[in-house]
Amino acid sequence: MAAREVGQYLVVDSRVCHGKLTFKGTRVPVSTVLVYLAKGRSVEEIVRDWPQLKREAVVEAIHLAAEALVERYTQKTGKVDEPAHSG
Repeated sequence: MAAREVGQYLVVDSRVCHGKLTFKGTRVPVSTVLVYLAKGRSVEEIVRDWPQLKREAVVEAIHLAAEALVERYTQKTGKVDEPAHSG
């Protein structure tokens, strides 16, 4: 199976990391980076720890993950529920 590009910096290739979504030209899974970000690491720390990653690539992964989350949990009406504001 040929590699499938996802955005400018991400790729799915069955020959790399068992077909997981990775950053192009690396063996770094996008899911690993997203977990580190969720645990409080900054984009700058990620890029420092994985110098083969570009800041733009990490930002793209964040944006695509956010879009996927919104799309998955958007009601069939096509509208996203606004968060409830207290006070």
